[in-house]
Amino acid sequence: MYCRDCGEKLTLRFLEKEGLVPYCTQCDKFKFPFFPVAVSMTVVNRAEDKILLAKHTGDEEYKLLAGYIKKGESAEKAIPRELKEETNLTAIKWRFYASRYHDAKNVLMLNFIVTAEEGETKLNEELEETRWCTPDEARSLIKPQSTAEYFLLGALNELGKKK
Repeated sequence: MYCRDCGEKLTLRFLEKEGLVPYCTQCDKFKFPFFPVAVSMTVVNRAEDKILLAKHTGDEEYKLLAGYIKKGESAEKAIPRELKEETNLTAIKWRFYASRYHDAKNVLMLNFIVTAEEGETKLNEELEETRWCTPDEARSLIKPQSTAEYFLLGALNELGKKK
């Protein structure tokens, strides 16, 4: 790891109440790591009996819709923008559900339960397919032990779709 400010190689130093933290001897400062933040969306229809899953281009697995939060943008602004960009659907309302660090992409995921009008999607180049599913179908299609499954199962529980 290198300092994002001066390029000096970072070393690990002990910081009370924090543990080992990257440290720059050139800047004489602790440099806490940065990582991106993204919204993850458990998209449901108005009746909350269908969930929208997506396959990304070149990927065989169904996932929840997600997207990075742009610099200066709030998560609440990223939700309708990402949903519109990826599917051409309009987000009607949303509420925060949970967060989880996603190690595979080094990103903090903020999951929201998003209500959208059920309808046909117009996909952008990122997505190969979308599919409105029943809760049971969504459970069977989502990759087991994944961040998407964690959010999906929790959101379904939150929505009262435990079956």
